[in-house]
Amino acid sequence: MNDTVVVGVDGSPSSLAAVDVAGQEALLRGARLRIVHAFSRPADLDPMIHGVLAGAEQRARDRAPGLEVARTVASGETLTVLRSESRHAVLTVVGGRGHSGFGDLLLGSTVVQLAAHGHGPLMVVRGRPGPEGPVLLAVDGSPAGAAAAGFAFAEAALRGAPLVATHVWNTWSEPTPYEGPADPLNVVVDLDRLRERHQRLLEEAVAPWREDRPGVAVELRLERARVRHTLLDASREAQLVVAGARGHGGFAGMLLGSVSQALLHHADCPVAVVRGTG
Repeated sequence: MNDTVVVGVDGSPSSLAAVDVAGQEALLRGARLRIVHAFSRPADLDPMIHGVLAGAEQRARDRAPGLEVARTVASGETLTVLRSESRHAVLTVVGGRGHSGFGDLLLGSTVVQLAAHGHGPLMVVRGRPGPEGPVLLAVDGSPAGAAAAGFAFAEAALRGAPLVATHVWNTWSEPTPYEGPADPLNVVVDLDRLRERHQRLLEEAVAPWREDRPGVAVELRLERARVRHTLLDASREAQLVVAGARGHGGFAGMLLGSVSQALLHHADCPVAVVRGTG
C-alpha cells in the first residue's frame, strides 16, 4: 500500500506553502513526505539542492515533528517527473503558483494533464492562507464523483471536520421532455420531478460512505443554480474542496471537467481532484 505523500517544489512561496500542507497530510495519514524537484539545467541544480530543497525539508520537519521526509531530484519535464512520482504516492500536492517548473502547472494545460492522467488524487494548494471550515464535496453522480466522495469522507475523518456534500443542478443541462410534436413551444419541464431526481442522486452518492464513516458529520445541500459559481462561492467557507476529474455533461474529449478546472483556477481554498476507477 502506498504510504508516501509527494509534493512538488520549485522554491516559490506557493510551493513552500504546498510543503506545509503536504506535511500535514502525511502526518494525518502516518505516511512519509517526499519533496520532489524536476530540473532541466544542471547549472541550477547545486543551489537548489543545498538551498531551496534543504530549506523545504527543514521547514517540513519543523512544522511536523516526527515526520519522515525525503528528497528526490530528477532530470526531466515537470509533468513527466510528477506523473512518475505519483505512481508511488497516496497523494500528490502542488502549489497554485510559482516559478518556472512546478509553478507553471496552473498557467497552462499541465495541471489538467496531471489531474487527468496522474496516479492517485492531486491536491492543488491555493486560496486563502490557513483555511478553516468543512470539507466541501462536489457531487455529480459520475464514476469519478464516486471516487471523490470516498476521498472527501476520508479527508473529513482525518481532519475531524464536517463534510458538506453539495449537488448543484439546473434545467439548462437537463434532457428536456416534449409533449406532442417536437416543437420548442411545447416544451414541458417538471421541476418537482427533476428536483426529486437530483435529491436522490445526492443521497445515493454519499450513502455508502456515510455507513462506512459514521463519525463524519454530513450536511446535504441541493441547489438549483449555476454550478461553477455556486461551488466557487462555497469554497470561501471551506478548508478543502473535493471534485471528480470528470463529471457528467462535458465533452467526450475533455481531459478534465470544466467544473474541476474552474475550481483549480479560482477556488478560495485547496482543491483535490480525484480520478474515477472506471
